[in-house]
Amino acid sequence: MSRLGPVITLAAGAVLAAGLGVASVTATPAANTSAAADNNTAAEAPAVEETTAQPSASPTKSEVKRVEKADYAGRVKGNGALIAISIRDGKAIGYFCDGRTEAWFKGSESAGEVNLKGLAAGKITAALGGGQAKGWVSLGGKKWSFVAPTAVKPSGLYRASAIVRGATFKAGWIRVKNPNGGYTQVGAAKVGDEPVAIPELDAEQPTAPVTVDGTTVYPKDVDGFIEEMQ
Repeated sequence: MSRLGPVITLAAGAVLAAGLGVASVTATPAANTSAAADNNTAAEAPAVEETTAQPSASPTKSEVKRVEKADYAGRVKGNGALIAISIRDGKAIGYFCDGRTEAWFKGSESAGEVNLKGLAAGKITAALGGGQAKGWVSLGGKKWSFVAPTAVKPSGLYRASAIVRGATFKAGWIRVKNPNGGYTQVGAAKVGDEPVAIPELDAEQPTAPVTVDGTTVYPKDVDGFIEEMQ
């Protein structure tokens, strides 16, 4: 019996050690699975954050709001002419005049830019911003630059049409405020195809009636004729 004692003790120790080993083996996978789950969760979190934190896209050029109403009038560099541009709900017209030569243009405004076409391959292109229209006017094979500030009435663009002496009378005016006060007015008129003297507009009320060869003519501001020009 005394010889079996150590053997039994060793056997018991071996059984105990084996039991602890089994416990260790069965417990370890559970711990690793939990850690792996935590690692997977941590790895997935940034992907969720990146998806929800994407910066909003900047507005594209096509998303820039269309100009609903604007008027510009200024001087053309290099020839002393005046130029006027008016916009109503995306539609745009322009008028160039130096007192002898005149030209009307029509087109549109888009994304802060104006593109207008006239007769004889004439063209106006301008960028809008900072309270002005800045660009180029081409006419008769020549090209000039201009800067036209925002026009506040009575500055701006005016037009009139009527029947005078049995023929169609048409006239256009541009009024620009002078830096030192007062206004510069330039315009041109025709009865049929014949150039005639253009009447002076009223200084304070440019749409007041004027008389042409005994006929009363009613000048209009842009709101009264822009649809006719399109």
